[in-house]
Amino acid sequence: MAGGGFTLFETAFGRCALAWNEQGLTSVRLPDLSDALTRANLLARQPGCVECNAGWPPFVADAVARIQAHLAGQAHDLREVPLDLSGTREFELKVYTAARALDAGQTCTYGEMAHAIGEPTAIRAVGQALAHNPWPLVIPCHRVLRAGGGLGGFSAPGRTETKRRLLVLEAGMGRREGQLF
Repeated sequence: MAGGGFTLFETAFGRCALAWNEQGLTSVRLPDLSDALTRANLLARQPGCVECNAGWPPFVADAVARIQAHLAGQAHDLREVPLDLSGTREFELKVYTAARALDAGQTCTYGEMAHAIGEPTAIRAVGQALAHNPWPLVIPCHRVLRAGGGLGGFSAPGRTETKRRLLVLEAGMGRREGQLF
């Protein structure tokens, strides 16, 4: 599959999609208003992918199962899901790595994340990197909040309402001895 594959799959949040190549996932799409819109938005980011609804590589089947379980309220460590990070810039990689270190039920602010990656003045740049995250949920950008605990933005379908739903879902999943950052 030269351009990679993609699939849509059922979750408790609706039909999600993901795309992949030999290295790992290249995109994750949370549910849009329809399958056609989810498919079109995924293909806009991943042109050349071929829809594949069976015979997935093992890491894709595992990613689907983990995402389904997570969105059904069962804490699953999505850090094990392989990602193709080959087109990711160094700053974004630092942000994505820090976001991926957050456990379900943990949050931090954009400012705390900027400090954690050694770029304390890059608060807006952290927000921009997260806004362009091609792997929402797997890289849990929804766990990064505005100063004072405000939701901040969320570029996935459903915007801040989806972010709020994810945070409520994960609130009971995490350990409570403190925040990561």
